[in-house]
Amino acid sequence: MNGYGYLIVGIVVVAIIALLATNKKFVETLKNIYKIEELRKRILYTLGLLLVYRLGCFVVIPGINPNALGEGSALASQLEGNGLLGLLNVFSGGAFGNAAIFALGVMPYITASIIIQLMGIMIPYFQKMQREGESGRKKITWYTRILTVFILLFQAPSYLLNLKAQAAAALSSGISWTMFMIPATIILAAGSMFILWLGERITDKGVGNGISMIIMIGIIARLPQAFVQELGSRFTAISSGGLVMFIIEILVLYAVICASIMLVQGTRKIPVQYAKRLVGNKQYGGARQYIPLKLFAANVMPIIFAQALMFIPLAFVRYQSDGASSWATSLMDNRSLLYNVIYVTLIVAFTYFYTAITLNPTQMAEDMKRNNGFIPGIKPGKDTAEYIETIMSRLTFPGSFFIAFIAIMPALAGLLNVQQAFSQFFGGTSLLILVGVVIDTLQQIESHMLMRHYDGLLNSGRTRNGAVSAY
Repeated sequence: MNGYGYLIVGIVVVAIIALLATNKKFVETLKNIYKIEELRKRILYTLGLLLVYRLGCFVVIPGINPNALGEGSALASQLEGNGLLGLLNVFSGGAFGNAAIFALGVMPYITASIIIQLMGIMIPYFQKMQREGESGRKKITWYTRILTVFILLFQAPSYLLNLKAQAAAALSSGISWTMFMIPATIILAAGSMFILWLGERITDKGVGNGISMIIMIGIIARLPQAFVQELGSRFTAISSGGLVMFIIEILVLYAVICASIMLVQGTRKIPVQYAKRLVGNKQYGGARQYIPLKLFAANVMPIIFAQALMFIPLAFVRYQSDGASSWATSLMDNRSLLYNVIYVTLIVAFTYFYTAITLNPTQMAEDMKRNNGFIPGIKPGKDTAEYIETIMSRLTFPGSFFIAFIAIMPALAGLLNVQQAFSQFFGGTSLLILVGVVIDTLQQIESHMLMRHYDGLLNSGRTRNGAVSAY
């Protein structure tokens, strides 16, 4: 059945490539991309570094027998039965389950960034650095990296202890776990820091946001296997309507993807009128512009914030289900009612929190007043700030629940008996990261092409104001 499933996947891929190859406009766009030397080099550079990352996901920690970690092992069963660990394996592109040198991925860096951002709100020293511009940003980046190293020194031994508990026989004979822990911790920490370096290089010399691209490629890498597993399970139950359920799954997945794109692109335009002024014989101003307030202003950060907090039970509770209490077991199961109630509450709270710290209505009102701009019918200054804040609140309320609904879609997909691996693509962080990063990358390619007077990939213009990054 697995071979049959892979055959179907191959046929689908070939069909998609054939359809794209027959699209003259798409082929012409690819030719235009190739003609732009800088853009061509950036794309090839990005693909090369992503290839390095994917190869690193299969390089097993020295001393570990990869055959002992395959399908049917205790570690594989743990990843299938534990929703949070399974999600972590998805984010790492399977490196977590392979005991690879990139097993910890970029999650420690994201956790450190969240902590630094929270400190920027509560601690005056970090607030001062945020106002220092480029120099302050460099200092914050340095503190984030240092905190990432400390987090890695905690997470790496935790990962190895779980590996010992689940697959003690995977360690080569003649090596004790006590002596193995120290070099393995260094290797795992170095692997995660190397991933960060790859992300920075992609951001500087490639296309798209580096960290976001690395997360996205790890998620996409798990899609074919998850698709084959789901296809196999449905074809096994074909006599009981498995094929119909699979078609329904695909239709639901398509609808969720469309809804996610609408969520990312949804904006409320506030008209701003600028007063006319004469400088010599020339007239300046007088034009009407718009302030685009996004329905999804916080991007994917609320889900990442909430997901990071939901990983906490993994640090304090034994991974084995028989050693944990019932409520702790529920918190580690992303399909349980308790987990999803807390998850939704955290997402709504973090949406309001992150929107408040990223958008400052008072500053926006002051900038408009300084540039002789005003909202028609609204007095400049305090009234303008209150008006913008009111609109932001009206957008944030439905937006927070909308994103929370998409976040729990994998759990809802479980009600249709969708496989754990495939259900992660029905919503949550995985889907929003995929949609956001793809749109962001296409926009950057579009900008390079438009600067050289070529038609881009997004002629409709619907995605030009909706850039979203996973991080």
